[in-house]
Amino acid sequence: MNTAPLVSSIAAGLGGVTSMTVGAPGRLTAGLFGCLALGLITVAVLQTLLPQESAHRLAWWRDRRRHQQLRRQTRIRPERTNGRTEAQGHDE
Repeated sequence: MNTAPLVSSIAAGLGGVTSMTVGAPGRLTAGLFGCLALGLITVAVLQTLLPQESAHRLAWWRDRRRHQQLRRQTRIRPERTNGRTEAQGHDE
């Protein structure tokens, strides 16, 4: 796994946040660093869960598409009678 883009993003983010928070109240500084940490954790989790190699990524998307198509085909649809579903009733 190539972590160079992630490391450069972290460095840029820390530099920007540090320069923004000079002289800022403590709560604001803590909030900004908390949001940055949450964003980095989210990126790390997504990179862990989603495949990074091209062949694996293609296989993952194909399996996902196949799963979605099977779900659509096997979904239970309401029975229609004269253009109305059974749930709508016939007393209108």
